[in-house]
Amino acid sequence: MTGRRRTRSTFLPRFLRFTRPLRASALSAGALAACASLTAGCGIVPGTTGGSGDDPIVVMTWAPEGTAATNKPGMPAFARAYARWVNANGGLGGRKLTVLTCNDHNDGVDTAKCARRAVKEKAVAVVGSYSQHSESFFPPLEGAGIPYIGGYGVTNAEFTSPLSYPVNGGQPALLAGLGKELATACGPVALVRPDTIAGDALPAMLDAGLKAGGHDGSDDQRAAEDATEYSAQAEAALKRTTGDTAGKGCVVPALGDRTSTFMDSFRRGREDYPPVSTATVLGSVDQTVINATGGASSPFEGAYVTGWYPVASDSRWDAMKKVISEQAFSDTRIDAADTGVQTTWIAYTVFRQVVESLGGGEVTAGSVRRALDDGLKVTTGGLTPTLRWEFSDKLASIGFPRLVNADVTLQTVRQGRLAAARNGFVDMTRTLENADVD
Repeated sequence: MTGRRRTRSTFLPRFLRFTRPLRASALSAGALAACASLTAGCGIVPGTTGGSGDDPIVVMTWAPEGTAATNKPGMPAFARAYARWVNANGGLGGRKLTVLTCNDHNDGVDTAKCARRAVKEKAVAVVGSYSQHSESFFPPLEGAGIPYIGGYGVTNAEFTSPLSYPVNGGQPALLAGLGKELATACGPVALVRPDTIAGDALPAMLDAGLKAGGHDGSDDQRAAEDATEYSAQAEAALKRTTGDTAGKGCVVPALGDRTSTFMDSFRRGREDYPPVSTATVLGSVDQTVINATGGASSPFEGAYVTGWYPVASDSRWDAMKKVISEQAFSDTRIDAADTGVQTTWIAYTVFRQVVESLGGGEVTAGSVRRALDDGLKVTTGGLTPTLRWEFSDKLASIGFPRLVNADVTLQTVRQGRLAAARNGFVDMTRTLENADVD
């Protein structure tokens, strides 16, 4: 594919090599100090910052909105609703919570502006955010010592930076779990994924799961993440998965918001080919996508879908739904079934327990970071296993020292609705340890 637009969305340590050579970003104290200024214009500026005494505790949540690629407007919207709910119920340790929000526009320059604004406004943490541009936001945060709690897991740097505290296993865990499930159910498998640096990491993770189940691995189909149609990729995937006698093929689109666009092209093209199954990961499909692509007649009908958390109908989400009903019931950006909203809820659950662990003491970026680094154990009401971060965890051997939660859930589409396909979580740690990342 010539002339394709590429998005630099992650940086990797030298010992983590994928199919394309990457150069890790070096941090310079002088360069970071020069990042003090920021052009205003995103989110809300409350004017006061977190610290000690009666000052508000200030955090930031960012995500892309209104772009041609993946958008997560529900994440900052829910963060603001959460702040209203907390403040209506006495605050955090009796102190007001102020949430700054920022639109990173899926753009590295704007992402850096968001991060520099967090530094300028003395945010004590960035909580529950989404950005593909870790090479733009981590240097300013690391220079100021601001922890990044509960990012979406879309970049590998979220699993390598010592200031990152992820709450899920990101795309690596989802794809490894999906691959393991598909290994015995599928013949040829085609992965359709973004032609970005973050996308380059996906085939190795899907193949880790497939090979763990005795499968040969997937065929890698790259696609522009902001395309308006995917007929060429759909045809290539169909040819790859139906031209073999090894069993029914499976097509795995992992294109974020553009997955539904791919499925439009796929549905039109599949009529000329033998039957083929589909499977994907949450974040690339949710209930709204299934509804939009035909409900019970959707090409996702019968598909396996891996997620990080229990299905949205699970009672363990009731506390989050209470926040939504009390503070954001009319905000159409906030959907309880949105994995971005769910991740933001869990990230703020972590942050709240961190503040509580300080016992009314000073709440700063340093004290928050020290509480997490000192082995604080965080519970999330069963939505994840108990979370505890160490710099070098089990998956350090494949370059993910901060990946502490490799659990996934398995869901399926039944009569047009996402439902649990298996009770409980599946731990993908051992499968990921065997991933071929060279």
